[in-house]
Amino acid sequence: MTTQTKTRKPSAPAKRRAPSTRSKAHTKVHTKPLVAADKNALRFIPLGGLEEIGRNMSAFEYQDEIVIIDMGLQFPEESTPGIDYIIPNVSSLVPKKDKIKAIIITHGHYDHIGAIPHLTQKLGGDIPIYTQPLSKAIIERRQQDFPNAPKLKIIPVKDREKITISKHFSAEFFETLHTIPDSASIVLSTPIGNIVYTSDLKIDYDLKGNPKGLEVYEAMQKRNIHTLFLESTGADRAGRSISEELVEKNIEEMVVAANGRLIIGMFASLLTRIDEIIKIAEKHGRKVFLSGFSLKTNVRIAQKLGYIKTRKDTVLNIQEMSKYKDDKILVLSTGAQGEPNASMMKIANGEHRFVTLKPEDTIIFSSSVIPGNESPIQILKDNLTRQGARVYQTEHIDVHSSGHGPAEDLKMVTRLIKPKHFVPIHGWYFMRAANVRLAQEEGVKKDDCVLVPNNGQIVELTKQTVKITGQTVPAYYVMVDGLGVGDVEHIVMRDRLALADAGMLVIIATLDRRTGRFLKNPDIISRGFILLKSNTDLVEDIRKKVKSIVGRIPRLQSIEPDYLKTLIRDQVGQFVYTKTKRRPMILPVVIEV
Repeated sequence: MTTQTKTRKPSAPAKRRAPSTRSKAHTKVHTKPLVAADKNALRFIPLGGLEEIGRNMSAFEYQDEIVIIDMGLQFPEESTPGIDYIIPNVSSLVPKKDKIKAIIITHGHYDHIGAIPHLTQKLGGDIPIYTQPLSKAIIERRQQDFPNAPKLKIIPVKDREKITISKHFSAEFFETLHTIPDSASIVLSTPIGNIVYTSDLKIDYDLKGNPKGLEVYEAMQKRNIHTLFLESTGADRAGRSISEELVEKNIEEMVVAANGRLIIGMFASLLTRIDEIIKIAEKHGRKVFLSGFSLKTNVRIAQKLGYIKTRKDTVLNIQEMSKYKDDKILVLSTGAQGEPNASMMKIANGEHRFVTLKPEDTIIFSSSVIPGNESPIQILKDNLTRQGARVYQTEHIDVHSSGHGPAEDLKMVTRLIKPKHFVPIHGWYFMRAANVRLAQEEGVKKDDCVLVPNNGQIVELTKQTVKITGQTVPAYYVMVDGLGVGDVEHIVMRDRLALADAGMLVIIATLDRRTGRFLKNPDIISRGFILLKSNTDLVEDIRKKVKSIVGRIPRLQSIEPDYLKTLIRDQVGQFVYTKTKRRPMILPVVIEV
């Protein structure tokens, strides 16, 4: 790894392109920029990543200049049914988009790049995006899926390259270890001092337990770091990272021992490990078959850029797998998290076009369990095992090492960089709180640590201090649902959750417009609440209740449909709760004939 520093002059500013109006704004936009209490202070504005895993995006603002780091998405949760993914809220940046001087991308994982197609439509596609070559290629490939998105101005940078962004900002890229090549932490030079903003990272060790790659953090230390913004995803886990050499050694031993096919489930973004597994397969005469669109896409990009180098006959189309004996086959598959439509689940369910399980198959889960996925992963393992396959995961043998360093890794990074101030980023509150305690163990004074409790809460940095201000910007969820961006409001999520929790009851009242009398019995439709055939008494009681509600309206008074629907919704809802102790969504339909 070279230590030579290169300086790049900023290119001439391009003519600003108006952002696309394809999507409506999710929130009311500030018409006036927020004013810092100290005009000479640097402001850190977290727009995502501090109350979740994912949606990483931060802005640094100094006077009339803004630099953005990352634009990630967050995958849906149990509380967001039907949503494709969630992106940061940039309504506070839209009025100031002409002040945005650069977007810096730390690495090519979707929780750091996935929102780019949507947000550049709001902020403009001509903002320079600085990132390393692999991230550039992945961003450009994703952009092809959004034909209405603006053409991006992506400028590739190299390890240890320094770029001049604007009058007040410059950035130096330091390649740090993660699970994908070209992952960089940033030293951002500002008028208040140098700050380090880390990518997701870990420390790797050799088989004797000696740490590797520490010189990159020692080089950062020489920049006299004012504040360290350090990722917190693994801060609550004790110990240190499992050696990648050990993971590769264990996988190789399993490849050698297997008499049949090997099927390895993993994240499509683990390109560093994918490269090593392909080398192991090549060494032991196995052909590699890729199953999963995202996996094929990422490997193809990495091969094109030279990050994965193989013989031409090593990685083959999965359609050709039947030509080879089982002991010559290694399948790399997506879906190790139990995703319903992913490749591994199709294999388990017998729906895969080219892979049918055999008792001699060995299946390895070379991935961690994302919180919330425990149940689908267990179902996946059960279904695979029922068909006779042997399933191994990291609880049995070290076949995975997380890309997020645990406590001892993070302490080592803090100790090597020696920052004066410390701000934890990336992760839930308890993760960031744990990271602050780790920093204090490494000598950062309590008063010099800032625990940012919420996305949108602004931190002010001066040459002497770092403090949370009372100012905030909108940072709540913007949800992408199909072609809609930000048009699914929280009330829609509430209704979806209510439907999932207690179902719905549709009541159709057909009335004579002149007399207000029923022309037929009220129709009752239930979805997810009760089985009508098995609850005839309750259904009849509901009909009587609806007739009673309508019957109490004076005959000389014309019936207002909206008023009647409100009566039915409220009174039938209470009646049903009294009978069943459940609250389905009541949907009255009034038809006047």
